Amino acid sequence: MNHILPSLRLWIATLLICVLAYGAVVLGFAQTVAPFQANGSIIVQDGRPIGSRLIAQNFTQDRYFWPRPSAADYNGMGAMGSNLSPTSDKLKQRAAETVSRYAAAQDDPIPADLVAASGGGLDPHISLAGARYQAGRVAAARGLPVRSVEAVIDRLAFAPGGAFAPDRIVNVLELNMALDKLGR
Repeated sequence: MNHILPSLRLWIATLLICVLAYGAVVLGFAQTVAPFQANGSIIVQDGRPIGSRLIAQNFTQDRYFWPRPSAADYNGMGAMGSNLSPTSDKLKQRAAETVSRYAAAQDDPIPADLVAASGGGLDPHISLAGARYQAGRVAAARGLPVRSVEAVIDRLAFAPGGAFAPDRIVNVLELNMALDKLGR
């Protein structure tokens, strides 16, 4: 029994230091330096949370920009890829349904990110090309000029990697909120 006691003390000390103390230090630092991000980047409107900047939501109305497809059905608790191979009939069917939903045509090809789910299935961003591809539908549904919708897209588009990854993306939730503020 005496040989177990030192091991037990070491286990308890390690648990207290590595789990509780380290966790408290990291949480305290995050809450001090970046509280919005540390709390999930929750967007609040009229005093109630409407979503996170970090997790896609399934917008389906024509007046809204649609996100990328989600293998997790937009459930933040189940972030995952589909693990379906490119030759999978189920994946081909989902892609065909998505292309049909967008009414894509050979002379108006759909950007790949609007057809393919992200690795985690919850990417809240679409490419600038994906946003511009949807601008006409959204503008028509809202009764706005396409130029006005494109101006909002351009204002919100950003390059997450700066000069190292210059392709611009747009957060779908923030884009839809900005258009809702226009009042149509």
